[in-house]
Amino acid sequence: MRRFWLILLSLGLVIAFSVSAFAVDVKVSAEYYAAGMYLNKTSLMSEGWGSSYDSPSTAFFYQRLRVGTDFVVSPSLKLVTRFDAMERIWGGTRSEADDYDWMSAGTRAESENIAVDLVYIDYTSPIGKFLVGYQPYFVWGTVFADYANGVPIGQIQYFRSFGPANLVLGYGKLEDNSYSAVNNSSWNSRRTDRDADAYKVGGSYNFKDGEVGALLTWNRDASCRGRSCDSYLTSVFTIDPYVKAKIGPVNIQAEAQYIFGDAEKYEGYVTGATDVKVDALSVFVDATASFGMFNVGGSFAYLSGDDPNTEDKYEGGQGAGLDWNPCLILFNNDIINYWVGGDIEGFGGNDASKVGGPMRNAWFFQGRVGVKPTPQFDAMLSISYAQADKSPLTNGDRLFTGKTYGTEVDITGTYKITNNLSYMMGIGYLFTGDYFKGCDNPANRFKINDDYMIINKLILTF
Repeated sequence: MRRFWLILLSLGLVIAFSVSAFAVDVKVSAEYYAAGMYLNKTSLMSEGWGSSYDSPSTAFFYQRLRVGTDFVVSPSLKLVTRFDAMERIWGGTRSEADDYDWMSAGTRAESENIAVDLVYIDYTSPIGKFLVGYQPYFVWGTVFADYANGVPIGQIQYFRSFGPANLVLGYGKLEDNSYSAVNNSSWNSRRTDRDADAYKVGGSYNFKDGEVGALLTWNRDASCRGRSCDSYLTSVFTIDPYVKAKIGPVNIQAEAQYIFGDAEKYEGYVTGATDVKVDALSVFVDATASFGMFNVGGSFAYLSGDDPNTEDKYEGGQGAGLDWNPCLILFNNDIINYWVGGDIEGFGGNDASKVGGPMRNAWFFQGRVGVKPTPQFDAMLSISYAQADKSPLTNGDRLFTGKTYGTEVDITGTYKITNNLSYMMGIGYLFTGDYFKGCDNPANRFKINDDYMIINKLILTF
């Protein structure tokens, strides 16, 4: 009899400890890449002021592992997580413990080991879908202006479909300065209403061969209120329409952003302070046509630059986001900005003129032609040209003398070794423009370098 009860108790314990396993299905997806890169010049300047600039080359291997894990509790409820691990240059110097990582929720040192970026609840209820937790900051419409690869923020989002129409509502916490266990050292940082918040409302409509949508966002930043040195409120609105369509063999996508509001609305603490308005426009258009194994396409982008003659208005906008990398060198957020540049500015020329990072202050034109002779291999040639919309003002009162960023030619090819493993190789050559001379004059005689890159990457996805 005692043996019977012992067996029954053992079975009960097995069932008790197995309940959660029976209730949860785990789905894992991941991307790992190992890449090698050679960049011929780490400065676009060669001569000026009668002396030569040091423009060494750089070459290194680097890698990143990104793992997404969904804990599916029921068909309508899951916990979504994602982490980055071993994000390192092979044999390279490790980051300082507090180095900021603008593509992760953790520090750069944490990403070199392991950093959890996303954790949120995904619940599909009878009245719509709710997402609650740390999520990508801004993903909407096309890849233009998106920040899926940026720092995530805590958000509450709601989605509801009405046939072909879709509604989205959202709230996000950009910065919190409330009194807490980790923010209690400064009286000034514990004042009421010093947070930065984001609100959004939008909708989209699906039709036979595409979709259209529009989003209104309101970013309210009160983190500078109540300080005797500045004390202003930021309240900025963004209208963001987009369209995607397929017309015969042509896929078209377009997006625009109009930004307006108060960049700096002063509250009387600073004598003589002038309010600063925001009035910025960005436009993106992309088209690709497929004809058998060949495809041709092009991209156009315009991002208004800040006019130095209007001190009471900021026209520079928010940039083209972190997810769009149109070239291997120019405006590249990943290779140049994150791995070579060392910060969000990237490397560049004179007077803080930079190559990498989100596209800003630009007229951009690109033509592409691609070929896919086999299902395993595809290649692409692109030619891009860019120039600044406005000449920046630096050194207090001097304008940049040139506006041309340059012309870049890129050739990339990808071979699919297996369904999950592929190998990519690319070559990019930048014919550097005079924008990177900065505030040049005849006495300086600044000269600039062209630059080129060779990259290869092994990519595993599952």
